[in-house]
Amino acid sequence: MSEYYAPLRDMQFVLKELAGLDAVAQLPGCEEATPDLVDAVLEEAARFALEVLSPLNYPGDQEGATWHDKAVTMPAGFKEAYKLFVESGWAALASEPEWGGQGLPKVVAAAVGEMWKSANHAFSLCPLLTTGAIEALVLSGSEELKKTYLEKMVSGEWTGTMNLTEPNAGSDLAAVRTRAEPQPDGSYKIYGQKIFITYGDHDMVENIVHLVLARTPNAPEGVKGISLFVVPKFLVNADGSLGARNDAWCVSIEHKLGIHASPTAVMAFGDHSGAIGHLVGEENRGLEYMFIMMNAARFGVGLEGVAVCERAYQRARDYARERIQCTDIGVRGGPKVPIIAHPDVRRMLMTMKAYAEATRALAYVVAAAHDAAMRHPDEGERKANQAFVDLMIPVVKGWSTETGVMVASLGVQVHGGMGYVEETGAAQHLRDAQISTIYEGTTGIQANDLIGRKIARESGSTLKVVIEAMRALDADLAQQAGGHFVAIRNRLRTGVDALAAAGGWLVATYGSDVRAAAAGAVPFLKLLGTVAGGWLMARAALAAQARIAAGDSDPFFAAKIGTARFYADHILSQAPGLASTVTDGAEGVMALPEDMF
Repeated sequence: MSEYYAPLRDMQFVLKELAGLDAVAQLPGCEEATPDLVDAVLEEAARFALEVLSPLNYPGDQEGATWHDKAVTMPAGFKEAYKLFVESGWAALASEPEWGGQGLPKVVAAAVGEMWKSANHAFSLCPLLTTGAIEALVLSGSEELKKTYLEKMVSGEWTGTMNLTEPNAGSDLAAVRTRAEPQPDGSYKIYGQKIFITYGDHDMVENIVHLVLARTPNAPEGVKGISLFVVPKFLVNADGSLGARNDAWCVSIEHKLGIHASPTAVMAFGDHSGAIGHLVGEENRGLEYMFIMMNAARFGVGLEGVAVCERAYQRARDYARERIQCTDIGVRGGPKVPIIAHPDVRRMLMTMKAYAEATRALAYVVAAAHDAAMRHPDEGERKANQAFVDLMIPVVKGWSTETGVMVASLGVQVHGGMGYVEETGAAQHLRDAQISTIYEGTTGIQANDLIGRKIARESGSTLKVVIEAMRALDADLAQQAGGHFVAIRNRLRTGVDALAAAGGWLVATYGSDVRAAAAGAVPFLKLLGTVAGGWLMARAALAAQARIAAGDSDPFFAAKIGTARFYADHILSQAPGLASTVTDGAEGVMALPEDMF
């Protein structure tokens, strides 16, 4: 079974040519992110992914996390790998130096995070949730909470979780019923049950810091009455040492389709004396604070889509090179050839490769915009970048993960019958990928957020800015010779026109017929992702051509142009059909009454 090798060449290309690493390194606080340092970080991360995480992926899936007597035991090797992960400083990569972090830009952390997710999806979920909890406490926690928890969470010595979902309340957070009763000392006692809690319990660290949504006694109904609380597994003494065991217990873990090594816990708070918690920020603003975690997690989950595209592609490519089957098409009596010689296998591999590169480009560009939104000295630049990030986060999450499932399925197809056999590893990628389209908000939730809060609410203003940036590329493409660039230019121009038409229809329709708009939400999300991917692949082709024109003979650049051409012809060409589904498909969606289903 092949191991994961990080695609360093493409990662470096995207960081420097598309995400603008040089510009990011000019931002206040990012000055140390020089190309040499970033290359060194990526190379070390690639080594850790290859040597430590990737070898644990398959056996971890086969063994799975186990639960006994309210405690979770991780698969063999995970505890030792996590200890090495922390000792190597990976947990603190992007956190603020004030709390012991290394302060590297989000765009660098995104590239490193992709490696963890490709090498070992289940392992990567532990630091992902901890990072979200850290961001929520940094932005909303009191100084006392920060001093108590952040340093050890940033180092990775303690991990964090996000507790939203309850048995009676899935994505409908207005139905949250966990309660928080104030105590004389200013703390609260938490009572309730939460489900689907990633790494809600495990044996890799001494303490787990749960961030829990709950209602205080006089809270208003609905989402306006939700507060956020820190509820540690072990209470923390004044000197920072661990105290008594809190009344927060894992009462079971789920038996899932995939990510078997990631414990998905059912957490019971307050079944005995009451779980002691501390309010984060102000009462009744918990959903606002939790969205800080959710946005961080949604981007991280989007990277899971990128990661499985790359990992499934690598495994399928390696198998296709080794598997000998049939003579070359059109050749009678010739020798048997590797299946990579067959045109349809080549089509599948090119699809996988193109999607991996396009989703990576989009994720890194959005991460770089996040860095600018947080750190740029000009307020106007900060606002413009934040608007772009807000628009594209649902796309990174929704489009990339839906794409990941499709690419993982193609990986099984390339393997043929052997792809359905667990020992090849292809099936695990498909099983693991399925959850990425669901947790942190399903694709439908991402799409409704996109068309409602991110487009209709502002009359499509940010979308129009992005479309203009896409159109501006046309002049550069027109100057390039050769059939590849003619095809890329024509497909991109058609795709952008389709996106503009569908976006305009949504803005015009949302206020008068929200059900019709919602019926086209997911197709529009896929349309925006498809066209954005085409735009960035076109930019990549231009950058590659410039390097070739300057005398660089690295075959990577010719391959980048060829992959961009494939993306244009086979993927970007779908844009008009998606746009038509958005503008004309609502009637078919709503045609049948409920009793006819």
